[in-house]
Amino acid sequence: MMGPRQVAQGALFYEFSIEEFVPKDHPLRGIDRFLDLSSVRPLLAPSYSSHGRPSIDPELMIRMLLLGYCQGIRSERRLCEEVHVNLAYRWFCKLDLADPVPDHSTFSKNRHGRFRESGVFRHLFETVLQCCIDEGLVGGDSFGVDASLIPANANQTRGVDSKEGLPLELTSRALDEYLETLDDAAFGASTKAVPKYISPVDPAARWTGADGGAAFFAYSTNYMVDLDIAVIVDVEPTVPIRPAETLAARRMIDRVHDRFGLKPDKLVGDTGYGSAEILGWLVEERRIAPHIPVWDKSKRTDGTFSRDDFNYDPLADRYTCPAGKTLEKSRRNFTKPRATNVSKDGLIRYRASKQDCDGCALKAKCCPTQPARKVLRSVHEAARDIARDIRKTDAYMTSFIQRRKVEMLFAHLKRYIGLSMMRLRGPKGANEQFQLAATAQNLRKLAKLVPEPVQT
Repeated sequence: MMGPRQVAQGALFYEFSIEEFVPKDHPLRGIDRFLDLSSVRPLLAPSYSSHGRPSIDPELMIRMLLLGYCQGIRSERRLCEEVHVNLAYRWFCKLDLADPVPDHSTFSKNRHGRFRESGVFRHLFETVLQCCIDEGLVGGDSFGVDASLIPANANQTRGVDSKEGLPLELTSRALDEYLETLDDAAFGASTKAVPKYISPVDPAARWTGADGGAAFFAYSTNYMVDLDIAVIVDVEPTVPIRPAETLAARRMIDRVHDRFGLKPDKLVGDTGYGSAEILGWLVEERRIAPHIPVWDKSKRTDGTFSRDDFNYDPLADRYTCPAGKTLEKSRRNFTKPRATNVSKDGLIRYRASKQDCDGCALKAKCCPTQPARKVLRSVHEAARDIARDIRKTDAYMTSFIQRRKVEMLFAHLKRYIGLSMMRLRGPKGANEQFQLAATAQNLRKLAKLVPEPVQT
């Protein structure tokens, strides 16, 4: 028979425990096992007054922020609503059933003050990374580096022409951060090229069409990943410019070595990291094998001889052309020897004799429009040759396949972490979002791969 109608009746007393209502296999339980915030309060203590009304627990706010990134909740207003009604979220944030949830405006107040000044988000990322190292998830032998475009939180149709400049009456926190980073090689000083448009709400975001489609304002998030189990070992925000991204790779390699003593045997990347400067830095200064395609534009397409057709003799330091003639750096003795033959762009010019070229039968295929042939060689050409030799090995093919792990992390970042578009503005906002997102990705990996110890 049909049972009686269910009518809600308020009881006078309840015996309730949130711990019993959260399933043992809930993903947040695995994340909570590796989230240690015991060092947060001492780090933030100088930012709080010794008297006055007690503040909201900073550990609570950081737990809520991490929860938003782990669950892909972009809005802090919605995050507060979800924590208010979801028992698992309350349990993760250490809130009892009757405890109030902080107002969403509290996050902005602390973000622009205590959190950014103390560097708590970088500290949190490194704490979780140290946990990954302790659990054996970081091999430290092979690192992969890559960058991904994240559209800025700016109207793409309301950019100001860079020739006109920003309005003089414009004032904002994002503008102040933009002015602070004009001399930073990862932002304003990354290139002398002036973008076509500047966003008035986020001037540090770069107008770019690097993805091949319509141009838009964007930042680049740079990941350095240990390729064994795809753990993020460092993260850095830059503008989407190749020199800025290669600079971020250098900074991340040095920072990981200084903080954790990790130095990879090889670095895996795409052609964007194959310039002569970065290859020379990796091979000559850091002794890291570059599993990177060489950025080379010496190949000619007009039917004339390319630089590869000339043989280089490292002992004599000269080239030999297909006709058997030599190309020298200098063909006469100077009374006052020249200090260097290297140009400002880091290239050495090897010249053939005009007399040899005039009577050569191969001049039409070598230098038909020039009196004599010249060959340019980078000062880091030896490092480029090492990268070319590595590309011919089977180890490079393995690295080529492993590089997809970095791209998968970017896909995970945009689909599950919810960072398909920037939510905050300015370089500091980008730094906060990228660090919290990378921390959330490492926490999720820890919870997935490290089993919970069996209690006896």
